[in-house]
Amino acid sequence: MIKGLAASITASVLFGVLYYLAPLLVPLDGEQIFGWRMLCTMPFTTMLLFSKGQWPLVQQLALRVRRQPLLALGLVGSSALLGIQLWLFLWAPLHGRALPVSLGYFLLPLVMVLTGRVLYRERLSLLQWLATALATVGVTHEVVRTGGMPWETWLVALGYTAYFVLRRRMNTHHLGGHWLDMLLLVPAASWFVLRTPSSLPLMADNAHLWALMPAVGMVSAVSLALYMAANRLLPLGLFGLLGYVEPVLLAMVALLLGESIGAAQWPTYGPIFAAVAVLMIDGTLQLRQHGQRPVPV
Repeated sequence: MIKGLAASITASVLFGVLYYLAPLLVPLDGEQIFGWRMLCTMPFTTMLLFSKGQWPLVQQLALRVRRQPLLALGLVGSSALLGIQLWLFLWAPLHGRALPVSLGYFLLPLVMVLTGRVLYRERLSLLQWLATALATVGVTHEVVRTGGMPWETWLVALGYTAYFVLRRRMNTHHLGGHWLDMLLLVPAASWFVLRTPSSLPLMADNAHLWALMPAVGMVSAVSLALYMAANRLLPLGLFGLLGYVEPVLLAMVALLLGESIGAAQWPTYGPIFAAVAVLMIDGTLQLRQHGQRPVPV
């Protein structure tokens, strides 16, 4: 249990570290950073794949594609959905959009609650309904205040939900499936690295990037390994609860990077933060009552 808790929390901290490292990768732009991150992460992810004995899962997927050619389209779609999220994750802090992205991560569990209810007929507790209502208040205020939620928020909350649902439908939610998602992103990553103007001269002229890029790749791969380990070592409910650590850290990083929550935004963020707190309370109560708290998604 203790090892699982440490793995989950450390993974969330490492995701926050990646968010904080992004501005240090200037003068690269968001697309170039995305490309280099993918290329530097792939070798570490491949080493993890073989060290964990997960290569047979990749072979099984290849056999499934031969039997079901349409599965290839699903795999490409899964990779594209992941690629968009990984690009946005590093693009946002470079363009002062870290808070809208962190808001998307706060909304993501709530969107998944509703998705589970609609698609899988999962039952919601009273506290989960309360959390959904609080989030609705925050979303409604933001729509009224600005005429709509930031596109980055919607892209995270809806895009990641679609990604998780698709992987569940295809039965690729394992390290082998993730490795294949990453592999399919290599051509796009290479294009972002080599496109005009090429990022190679920038890398050559900025020595600090040669040290930071491998670090970004290693942190990406290690955070994934810890995430998988936590999923294996912890009760499913507790694993889901600890998933809320990440958006809290992302919001803190956004504030550290100089962004702020204005007075007019608190009626948006306040109810959403409260909704997350209610979900955590609900999970804690269920854990005490049943010994293993079910995830609210």
